[in-house]
Amino acid sequence: MNSSNTAYLRNLEAEFGESTNSIRLELNKFEESGLLNSYSESNKKIFKANTKHPLYPEINSIIRKYVGIDRIIDSIVSKLGEPDHVWLVGNLARGLNSDTIELKISGNVDKDYLEELVQKVEKTINKKLKIELLSEVESLVDSNKLEPSLLLWSKA
Repeated sequence: MNSSNTAYLRNLEAEFGESTNSIRLELNKFEESGLLNSYSESNKKIFKANTKHPLYPEINSIIRKYVGIDRIIDSIVSKLGEPDHVWLVGNLARGLNSDTIELKISGNVDKDYLEELVQKVEKTINKKLKIELLSEVESLVDSNKLEPSLLLWSKA
């Protein structure tokens, strides 16, 4: 295991108050149960949520409710214009607690309304919102590069 993997495990160790070995064992159990998929990248083992697992929608919903994202998405997507996708990125997508919710949005979005909305939502949920708007081309390229990311909403 390289120092980069160790650093990530140590972050999880601090977050959960468990040893890196315990966390590794739990990740392997989640993979064996089908909740996580993994792949190798250089000398790293990368885990991702298995979005095809039958429990994925429920787990996704619980996480969204926990961080307050369900309130954001349901209340704003219909008023934003014509967004195509909304991804959660950053620490929350990594499974780490954060005072900032980082989102990437693709599609045609009313930027003035979005700015007004961000201010209102930040007051409501007591978290900072950091939003990056992607062009159609960036969306096609970045959707494969959003690591780690969680697709929160899709037009299709």
